[in-house]
Amino acid sequence: MTALIIHGGAGTFPEVRQQPALSACREAFARAWTLLAEGGSAVDAVEAAVCVMEDAPVLDAGHGSYPDTAGRARMDAIIVDGATLGFGAVACIGHVGHPISVARRVWEATDHCMLVGDDATAFAHDQGFGYVSDEELLRGSEEPAGQGTVGAVALDAAGHIAAATSTGGMRGRMPGRVGDSPLIGCGAIAEDGVGAVSATGHGEPMMKVMISRTALDQMRAGLSAEEAASCAIAHLKAKTRGEGGIICVDASGRIGYAHNTKHMPRIGQAADGSTADGL
Repeated sequence: MTALIIHGGAGTFPEVRQQPALSACREAFARAWTLLAEGGSAVDAVEAAVCVMEDAPVLDAGHGSYPDTAGRARMDAIIVDGATLGFGAVACIGHVGHPISVARRVWEATDHCMLVGDDATAFAHDQGFGYVSDEELLRGSEEPAGQGTVGAVALDAAGHIAAATSTGGMRGRMPGRVGDSPLIGCGAIAEDGVGAVSATGHGEPMMKVMISRTALDQMRAGLSAEEAASCAIAHLKAKTRGEGGIICVDASGRIGYAHNTKHMPRIGQAADGSTADGL
């Protein structure tokens, strides 16, 4: 029994970005689904999906990052293992192509959960991640803006669950600003036997309601992934008037998503074969 759903961000995607964003999501899904079909872990699958999307300049992550007001690419990412509740995260990291893989390295190679700023960048380079210039990371960022934060959640054949989220940040943000994406319970969360969540949207309101934890608690209470997603987005809107979206997978292999924005490119397949695919 395997399940997977990914998203390419919640917001208003200009027409020029819509089909390229969907295509990037479909490519990411195909890479991760193949891993799951071959017996790969949920953690491997969500990392693989996010890496593909970090390479897509049409999405706001990795090579499609938006500049801060200092003109720099600074990125956030988190990966969560539902089997152990372990996670790794990076915030305001620069000059790497795959922040999600650095986040995983933080989890696996250190005693810590999160590294930030120049120290996170130095750690990545010490670990063998190659240097990537701001010019490469900001490729495509002058196109019309959408909300392109990316994420994935998965259930593998062993019954383990994982989540991952990566972002290149919001355009016009102050240097040093950290959004919801790298924060456990906000940008992502996962727990075996319950479910996994990845969130996207305007980070400040989403942090206030810990939106991923909100959805996870709904699944813990017995709601399906789809019901939990809808409840969490309704809670976000009622409490903060915030805008965003989430994707979920529950322990039964059901997938769900919800958003209160015009678009949220997503593609997924549940354990029963049902699918989600669209803007």
